[in-house]
Amino acid sequence: MKRALDIIAQALSIILYPLFVPTYGMALFCYGHHTQVSPFDSVWMIVAIAGTFVLTCAIPLSIILYMIFRGHVRDIYIRDARERTSPYQYTTIAFGFWCILLIAVLKVPTYISVVGVGATLAIGIVTLINRYWKISAHLTAMGGLFGGFMSYCLGIGAIPMWTTYTVWLGLILLLMYARLWLNAHTPGQVICGLLLGLAFTLIPNLIIYYGT
Repeated sequence: MKRALDIIAQALSIILYPLFVPTYGMALFCYGHHTQVSPFDSVWMIVAIAGTFVLTCAIPLSIILYMIFRGHVRDIYIRDARERTSPYQYTTIAFGFWCILLIAVLKVPTYISVVGVGATLAIGIVTLINRYWKISAHLTAMGGLFGGFMSYCLGIGAIPMWTTYTVWLGLILLLMYARLWLNAHTPGQVICGLLLGLAFTLIPNLIIYYGT
C-alpha cells in the first residue's frame, strides 16, 4: 500500500510540476476562449501554447538540468531550499519575457495578462521566501492556475458548475497530500504556497472587475 501511495504521490508531483502548469493554463484558456467567446486563429493558439511552453518550461527546466549536471542542484524538485535561489531567479526572468509575449505580441485580454504578471511576481516572492522558509512551489503554481481559471470565468462572466469546483478542489487536495506524503513540505508550507499563488493571480482581477 505504501509503495502504491509513493508512486501516486510521485506521479502527481511530476504531472503537476510547477513549470508545466502555465502551459496547462494557456491550453485551457485557448480552448475555453475558442469555444465559448470568440474563435482564435489556429496559428495564434499554436504560438500562445508553444511560446508559453518554451518560456515558462523548456528554458527554466533546461537551466535546472544544466545546474544538476554541474552539481549545483541535486534534482529537478530542488528539495534543498538553499539551492533554489538561482534557478528561481532565472525562472522569474523567463516568466518576465512570457509576460511580454502575452501583452505585446499575443495581446491577450487584460484578465489573462494580469494572471501572467501575477504569476511572475509570485515566483519572485517565492524566491525571496525560500531564503528563509521552504514554501511549496508546487502549490504556488496550482494556486496560480486556479486563480487564473477563476479570473477567466470572471472575465467572460461565466459561473462554473459545482462539479468544476469539485474537480479543482480535488486536484489541489491531492497535490497537497502528495507533497506532504513525500515529506517535501509541512502543512503550513503547502497552504501558504497555495494562498500565495491564488492571491497574486485572482485578487488583482477582482480589484479590476469590481473597482470599475
